[in-house]
Amino acid sequence: QVQLVESGGGLVQPGGSLRLSCAASGSIFSIWAMGWYRQAPGKQRELVARITSGGSTKYADSVKGRFTISRDNAKNTVYLEMNSPKPEDTAVYYCNARTAPSVEGMDYWGKGTLVTVSS
Repeated sequence: QVQLVESGGGLVQPGGSLRLSCAASGSIFSIWAMGWYRQAPGKQRELVARITSGGSTKYADSVKGRFTISRDNAKNTVYLEMNSPKPEDTAVYYCNARTAPSVEGMDYWGKGTLVTVSS
């Protein structure tokens, strides 16, 4: 089992910056990748960014060049630096940990943190 706790959400102005954190505990050794997903009202949950244990990253096209995912292995923590957010980035952001890239992989989820981009 992997437990994930997010922090750092809140209200941010368009063009500002915000950093989300996700601390993992439990069976850390089983994690292949950690990432951030988001879900806006009336929309499906979508991948925002992901980083593997090998350091490879993947971003949604909508956030490339604005958001950066990073990790601190010593703290078992993953970060999402949100620069120049837009109102359309408003959503509940969920931390995810996955045990394998294949369909056999298991997903673990945090409870989510709300990010509101508004002036």
